[in-house]
Amino acid sequence: MTALARGKSKLTSHQLAALLGVSQSAVSRAFTPGSSISAKLRARVLSGAEKFGYQPNAIASMLATKRTNMVGIVVSEMRNPFYPVLIEKLTQELQGIGLQSLLFNVTPGARIEEQLAAIHIYDVDAIVVVSATILSERALAWASEGRRTILLNRQSNEELTTICVDNTAGSRAAVDHFHAIGRKRIGYVAGLTKTAIGVGRQGAFLTRLAECGLTLAGICSDEAYTYEAGWKAAIELLKYKPDAIQFASDILALGGIDALKARGIDVPGDLAVAGFDDIEMASWPHYSLTTYRQPIDELVAAVVARIADPTIDPAAFEHVTLPGKLIQRQSTAVPMPSSDQLCCKRRADQGESARTWNEG
Repeated sequence: MTALARGKSKLTSHQLAALLGVSQSAVSRAFTPGSSISAKLRARVLSGAEKFGYQPNAIASMLATKRTNMVGIVVSEMRNPFYPVLIEKLTQELQGIGLQSLLFNVTPGARIEEQLAAIHIYDVDAIVVVSATILSERALAWASEGRRTILLNRQSNEELTTICVDNTAGSRAAVDHFHAIGRKRIGYVAGLTKTAIGVGRQGAFLTRLAECGLTLAGICSDEAYTYEAGWKAAIELLKYKPDAIQFASDILALGGIDALKARGIDVPGDLAVAGFDDIEMASWPHYSLTTYRQPIDELVAAVVARIADPTIDPAAFEHVTLPGKLIQRQSTAVPMPSSDQLCCKRRADQGESARTWNEG
């Protein structure tokens, strides 16, 4: 490190430019994501900055570019393990393009309007809403005015960009799987029943159930995506005698599996169980949950690509739906034999008994 870098005075961009023999604007562009500068010159400036101990002045950069390089992320339902993983991946990818994240956690009982008003105070460059909570569409439109806004894992009728998994395909895939393994009476455990995604998943499930000629054993919801809600709903559904239960999220399904096993019910021998999301715990041997996997990497990549593209008009919007994948595990592994199969098996057993008797 040079004497200048070791001194008390902080190295300025003009001084670094002089040391490297480049313009001050070249130094500024090297530290501005998406700016017009060659890869070779950027590498030279960044290498020189490290050598001489230069750190860009974030406040000066904000004033010059009229950008904060911050993305506001509005979240809720953090008790659902799916969301922390999604948010961690999102913040990492945003950091990769030089953007920092400011988290607005809409906790139960909080005044949502105050949370959204804070977005104006901090003047973030873009907003990503990762929330299952029912937010006022009008409030969202007000908070996002003039800013690129994306609803992630959420749907809306407003003129806002939405990016989510194909929830309809996921629900239909679950019903098709239950039908394929011979289940007849299917129960459904919903999460939040008034959100667009909640309504969509349940509607697609019921429609496909009717198309396949299967019976709806019953529907339960505690208006939450929690382990406790899944436990409670599974017990409630038992009185309808289902042979399979579809849970609207994995965390609900995990609570349901534990509740069923605690009452001596064999999963999947007596009752098959499936979820939605494919969180890490779904693959744990104790649960081995069949579920519909949300493509987290692809969802986040779609968000970051739209935030990073300076040519996109903040007022423009689109609705992006990405395919997921049904992951089959042990929670649905044992097929229920059909009545014809049972008859065949009974006749075969009787025949075997007769042969044994005669041979004896």
